[in-house]
Amino acid sequence: MSRNESPTATTALGRAVDAFRQGRPVCIHDATDREGETDLVYPAGGVTTEAMARLRNDAGGLICVALSHDIAETFDLPFRQAVLDHPAAEHHDLAYDERSSFSLTVNHRDTRTGITDEDRALTVGALADAAAAPEETVFEQVFRAPGHVHLLRAAEGLLDQRQGHTELGVALAEAAGLPPAVVVCEMLDDETGGALTPADAAAYATRRGVEFVDGEQILDRLG
Repeated sequence: MSRNESPTATTALGRAVDAFRQGRPVCIHDATDREGETDLVYPAGGVTTEAMARLRNDAGGLICVALSHDIAETFDLPFRQAVLDHPAAEHHDLAYDERSSFSLTVNHRDTRTGITDEDRALTVGALADAAAAPEETVFEQVFRAPGHVHLLRAAEGLLDQRQGHTELGVALAEAAGLPPAVVVCEMLDDETGGALTPADAAAYATRRGVEFVDGEQILDRLG
């Protein structure tokens, strides 16, 4: 299926795309043989102060904004490992992938500490605006680094090159006709301290009226 085609609304993927268009979150499970995690994912433009609190309380992992390769290139956002001048960055072995997607950490320049739900929602909303109109944004005038919002760079070939939550989320935004900027946050289990199981994540999604979609469905239809 072409990335320009919309999945039917009768499928989980189609409902997830529709939810994104409406600014609502979805739960995305990547793959059992990858991270094996489910992320709560929002289109960046849909993140309010209330949404930020939900990401903290309902998901609990690291709140990041994933940007497409082209947007990251436009704003000259590096892979963090490439610019770290420290021995710890020399051997960054990952069990689930060849490299990390982490780039800079940023705050909007109008924030105070940058960590409050209000501050982070402001930063995320500005990132969504920047992704929608990169030619109108001077990145360093809007944002400062380091900050409290972690940026992720999607692979240049998106799902053809990498199948992490970064790429899955950006592909979903593109399918919904939205700017390629999404907020991802791992869902953690309060009792075990580990990642929330797919079954428990799906149960959460059912309780909260959130669409649950497996990464394999996104790869099959949007990859």
